[in-house]
Amino acid sequence: MKEVLLPELAESVVEGEILKWLVQEGDTIALEQPLCEVMTDKVTVELPSPVAGVLSKRLAGEGDVVAVHAAIALIDETGGAAAAPAPAAPAAAPLSTQAQEEREQVGGSIVEAGHLQNKADDDSTSLFKAFSSDEKVQVQGLGARQPAAPAAPTQPTRADGRVLAVPAARQLARELNLDLAQVRGSGPNGRIRVSDVLAHQGINQGQAAATQTAAPAQAPAQTAQPAAAPAKAPAAGGMPVAPVQYRTPKGYEHLEDRVPLRGMRRAISNQMQASHLYTVRTLTVDEVNLSRLVEFRARVKEDAAAAGVKLSYLPFIFKAVAVALRKFPSLNTSFDEATQEIVQKRYYNIGMAVATDAGLTVPVLKDVNHKSVFDLAREVSDLAVRAQGGKLQADELAGSTFSVTNIGSIGALFSFPIINVPDAAILGIHSIQKRPIVDEYDNIVVAHMMYLSLSFDHRLVDGAEAARFCKEVIRLLENPDRLMLEAM
Repeated sequence: MKEVLLPELAESVVEGEILKWLVQEGDTIALEQPLCEVMTDKVTVELPSPVAGVLSKRLAGEGDVVAVHAAIALIDETGGAAAAPAPAAPAAAPLSTQAQEEREQVGGSIVEAGHLQNKADDDSTSLFKAFSSDEKVQVQGLGARQPAAPAAPTQPTRADGRVLAVPAARQLARELNLDLAQVRGSGPNGRIRVSDVLAHQGINQGQAAATQTAAPAQAPAQTAQPAAAPAKAPAAGGMPVAPVQYRTPKGYEHLEDRVPLRGMRRAISNQMQASHLYTVRTLTVDEVNLSRLVEFRARVKEDAAAAGVKLSYLPFIFKAVAVALRKFPSLNTSFDEATQEIVQKRYYNIGMAVATDAGLTVPVLKDVNHKSVFDLAREVSDLAVRAQGGKLQADELAGSTFSVTNIGSIGALFSFPIINVPDAAILGIHSIQKRPIVDEYDNIVVAHMMYLSLSFDHRLVDGAEAARFCKEVIRLLENPDRLMLEAM
């Protein structure tokens, strides 16, 4: 019997969602025949069979999120009747009952405990990876499942003496003024999770006794019923303690449909929740006069067409952003929650938000500072087309240092963009509209005006620097000839 494991589909990918099985149990399959569709970081791929034989058992269902190297199916290579599958090893087992319950309760992403064993504490290099484990949504409160029988308190530590804990648990402990050494960890190798911190705080306040004694097997019935009395929030931290439960208004049950949070929508939900929890988002708004850029683009449009380039305004904006980022480097940073370090980047990869029928996705233009406007125009068109068709590769969605979202393409005046973690900022660009303005000679003239809205993480970027960054982008866009002369 051959185990089919979820492979490493891309660097830094630690899990994948089974979107759709393409074969049924008992089907005869050929070598390299697609078995299922898997989504990782908004990229959908078909997973081929590593051997020929008969699909004996599917170990993960549609909608399940499994860790890399976890078993998802068993194939009988003899081609005979499917034999009863042997119990899988812990590291390759399907999701545990408790993990399944937690996932169904909050729609979160699950990382198998076995996949994380023997790794250093807080080994994630991005905030979203650190947030992608099964504890990330437990910050919503004590209403989440707790282990039925926690092990005796232990304080497993790293080589440097720090208690093993996930970044979100450390942050919550700081907010609650809680010593992590006093908390029992239920994660792999005794790692402390957010749920452990909340449970410990609840024990101190007499709030979590009922939750701790509940058996995991009772979870479906408990989560299906409204809570009799919601638990109180911890005294410090001010965080909600129970997932929000929607109740259908009486008499409207037949007018509602329920759709599982899956695929692209779940990936977007996870990313947005990470942005909300792991950034201190602030907004600055300005406007730019694009009249000279409109004229400049009109002059070079024929040259672009002769070179096979569809020239929009986006390549100019990306180039201006890259120049401004070099002058204001705090906007080209990330914050490593695990090590409490600011990551300063000397490369300029700009994410481009693209609205597709499946949902929002953010392909990344790499090394923008080394590319001409025509090069950027070709890449913008290529990424946009392939994003619409769902043809992007995983590495084309990773590695951004800053993001741009073109809200104006659908007519918005201005907006408050959500930061694409782990980036420090995102620039919203909007509709170009003809408006009367007063020029430097006090004449009222018609100009092509556009609003810019910059969302930034105030932990990493001061308001003054954010405003100066916007002014630099404006200076470059209002003087396109000078933009073309800027050294990168």
